[in-house]
Amino acid sequence: MSWLGSRRLQYLAGVTVLLLLLFVALRVLFLFGFSGLDLAALRDNPAVLRTLGIGVRFDLRLALLLVLPIALLLALPKLRLARFSGFRWLVRGYLGLVLAVLGLLYIVDFGHYAYLGVRLNATVLRFAEDAHISSGMLWQTYPVLWITLAWLAGVAFWLWALLRLERRTLDREPGVRVSRVAACSGGVVVFIALLFGLLGRVASLNLENPVPLRWSDAFYSGDSQVAAIGLNPVLFLVDTLKLEPSAYDEAATRAHYAQVADYLGVTQRDPTALNFVREQGPHAQRLTTQRPPNVVFVMLESLGASAVGAYGNPLNPTPNLDKLASESWFFKHFYVPVTGTAKTVWASITGIPDVSRQETATRNPLIARQHSLINAFEGYEKFYMIGGNAGWANINAMIRQSIDGVQLYEERDWQAPQVDVWGISDLDFFKESSQILAALPKDQPFFAYLQTSGNHRPFTIPKDNDGFEALDLPLEQVQQYGSRSLAQYNAVRLLDFNIGRLMALAKAGGFYHNTVFVFFGDHNTRISQLPHMPPAFEQLGLESNHVPLIIHAPGLLQPRVFEQATGLADLLPTVAGLLGVSYRNGGLGRDIQLPAGEGERVVPLVLQEGSFPVIGAVTRDFLLQMQHDGSSPTLHALASAIPRDDVAAQHPEEFQRLLGLSRGLHEAARLQMYRNVKAQE
Repeated sequence: MSWLGSRRLQYLAGVTVLLLLLFVALRVLFLFGFSGLDLAALRDNPAVLRTLGIGVRFDLRLALLLVLPIALLLALPKLRLARFSGFRWLVRGYLGLVLAVLGLLYIVDFGHYAYLGVRLNATVLRFAEDAHISSGMLWQTYPVLWITLAWLAGVAFWLWALLRLERRTLDREPGVRVSRVAACSGGVVVFIALLFGLLGRVASLNLENPVPLRWSDAFYSGDSQVAAIGLNPVLFLVDTLKLEPSAYDEAATRAHYAQVADYLGVTQRDPTALNFVREQGPHAQRLTTQRPPNVVFVMLESLGASAVGAYGNPLNPTPNLDKLASESWFFKHFYVPVTGTAKTVWASITGIPDVSRQETATRNPLIARQHSLINAFEGYEKFYMIGGNAGWANINAMIRQSIDGVQLYEERDWQAPQVDVWGISDLDFFKESSQILAALPKDQPFFAYLQTSGNHRPFTIPKDNDGFEALDLPLEQVQQYGSRSLAQYNAVRLLDFNIGRLMALAKAGGFYHNTVFVFFGDHNTRISQLPHMPPAFEQLGLESNHVPLIIHAPGLLQPRVFEQATGLADLLPTVAGLLGVSYRNGGLGRDIQLPAGEGERVVPLVLQEGSFPVIGAVTRDFLLQMQHDGSSPTLHALASAIPRDDVAAQHPEEFQRLLGLSRGLHEAARLQMYRNVKAQE
């Protein structure tokens, strides 16, 4: 008889249920004993029940992962391991060890939360550095003996329950033999149940891109206290243990502190505490308006400067953006500090370059709650809108925790159908988001962040596209001017077409003339041929970081071309300055209307990512690059026909200035990602 539908399956299901019941019981104990929430919160706050549901799904995932090794052994054909006493004792020993270790982890988690207000994570390892002091504190503070007895009693009880289960399933007489068809059908059912149990999602599952349940989903409410009841401490600990062990270098930051503080304009210097926070009040260059202008950030997916006509592309791919550039503030030398969409989202919201050396900062739950200048826009309705799943790269946790009162719209909130793995089309996204913004009272200012996705593989052109027509140009021609394929070239054209539609929708919705639109690319795709760009962008790899920036405020800003180098971290300080907003800035960006504290403006870059990155700093005229530890620095002239040549000897003062700022800003960014974390409310 197939093991599916047999005693073995019943045993595995029973073990899973018993483990799940244990985890749920511990979750209830945490809720009422340690979380600070009570029955009133459970009754009055719908987010509590929803978050508990998320937590139970995490518990189910952990139970399935723990049972999986036993299931694989029992599924081995012909061996029938369940009949052997040696295998039985092996399973009992495994489950006993699992229960003992998990019990200890939960005990530590409860104490960790009671002490620090944070669920168990990798930072608990710091207590091991002073094990003698930590153990003494525990012994003198907590009833260690009673806790130990409760732990042993709990392990013994659950082992007894598992032993009873074993006898009632594996030791009973075999039942009726099932047919092969029934066995196969049962196998399919078990596989599907296992898949959904491990994914943690059933509703709104995108089968083209199944996004598993992540720790960030527990933070959907933006309330850290509520989010705590949705985390599983064991899974959360494992997630955080994957993070880089040494996130920043205080000594290196301190060595360059004075120069970086001068450059950023830090007034309250503290080289011991390494303070980079500045207080900025309204300045004279702010806009004069009858009511506060709206702000709309539009992140242009994968759009590099080399693909835009205003930056020299001769194939006319972006007539709408080119027209906006001629009517707006147009930035010729704008850079994102690191390539990658998640890193751009991070830096644009926090003002700190994402210089994480493993994955992205948005995936780090320890720093997801950041100070953002968006919160300085008091009285504004705040929106973050994306056509796809906001759980991608865990950006939803950072957005909800960092932006007070934000309304986050993602794929499940739209009426339009999804066109590919990235969600609904940009055109439908602009149509529905514009309706939401247009429906707001006209005297209610808003800050909206719109994240596009269409200019990305698979470069889908939807059937409903308001008359957009793809062009059929020779492949050699589009490859010569910044596109890898004809599909990519037409995707850029479609993105530009949709920007034109967004402007028309804003006019029809009545919010065009009182809005500051900020259009910026998130990164470029590395291209091998860029004859319309200076050789430095191809030969030094700058095309990946060089993206368009256009600030368009019809009737409020006069057209202007900016020649200075500017960076992503400068966006929020600049817009806040335009609107006369006072703010506290812990990031590394500065208002572009304020004079630089030391020489020409500098944008820190990560030119090559990894555990040993290549870092640099770029100005309008030069690029300095070096290894992450400051070794092998070279200076390059961006306008040179031979930009790979090191010109440090010809420009010694600029070389020394950029040498210090490049390393200093990089180390300051590593530090500030952790120092800019918002305090728990």
